[in-house]
Amino acid sequence: MEHHRKSYVKRRRKHGFRARMRTVGGRKTINRKRRVGRRVNVRAKI
Repeated sequence: MEHHRKSYVKRRRKHGFRARMRTVGGRKTINRKRRVGRRVNVRAKI
């Protein structure tokens, strides 16, 4: 049985902080998470 090769870079580019900040919806998401007290990781490695 073969396993899926996870690409850390692709995942970060799609779901990461910078990707979120690129769109209006993404910025809203981050602000929503901040409002409920979630610590948003700004300095994540790519």
